[in-house]
Amino acid sequence: MAGTQDPQQDGCALVTGAGRGIGAACARGLAADGWRVVVHYNSNAAGAEEVASQIRAAGGEAITAGGDLTQQDAVVRVFETAEEAFGSVLVLVNNAGTTALRTLGAMKDEHWEPVLDVNLTAPFRTIRRAVPRMLRARWGRIVNIGSLSSEMPVAGQSSYTASKGGLEALGRAVTAEVARRGVTVNTVMPGLVEADYHPEQFQQIIAAAPNIVPAKRAGTPEDVAACVRFLASAGAAYVNGIVLTVDGGLSASPIPIAMLSAVTSES
Repeated sequence: MAGTQDPQQDGCALVTGAGRGIGAACARGLAADGWRVVVHYNSNAAGAEEVASQIRAAGGEAITAGGDLTQQDAVVRVFETAEEAFGSVLVLVNNAGTTALRTLGAMKDEHWEPVLDVNLTAPFRTIRRAVPRMLRARWGRIVNIGSLSSEMPVAGQSSYTASKGGLEALGRAVTAEVARRGVTVNTVMPGLVEADYHPEQFQQIIAAAPNIVPAKRAGTPEDVAACVRFLASAGAAYVNGIVLTVDGGLSASPIPIAMLSAVTSES
């Protein structure tokens, strides 16, 4: 493919970990913008199929693709599934993630390594697989879902914080290699976002959001997806290598930051 005049006709969007939460909102939003969407899952097949069904019911095109993206052969299978159905992956949203709440003294290798594998190594592999076709098309959008934890870490999250900080750095490094060929690589950094899969500690923090966040509420998956949709659009062609914070003003105010630390220490 020497170049693409209409990326939505020539390719598709792949959202990892899209069976619920932010990933599901991104998949639905990209479909609403006209993308054919591959809804990836690892273990949540039912959730992924529900999201794909919602997209199809709304008039869009979507399929599901399962696989553990920490394994290279699974990365290959997911991309081959996408390419056979819809063409090249021209929008890649690296959303799948995991955490392990352990203080440093209790953080064993078996706690540390899976978090780095899922949150950093897997996105490296999906980016590596997607980029060659994006470069040939001279059009591509990679959006990594980071975390405010990389700037405002809380106790017990050393592995998660390190992995998300590394993901941001990976995005900037890849930008330097691909920007000249029409490919953008950006990171969206959510703050406190409502979701049913957070550990109990963060459920307590999210419940306190009206007292912590200047916007007086927690974010929603759709708040995050709106930013992903912009970064995946043609209009974001000159936005590259950035970290876009979506936190209702949390990181901009020292008072909420102090309150967040207090809530965390009490959890």
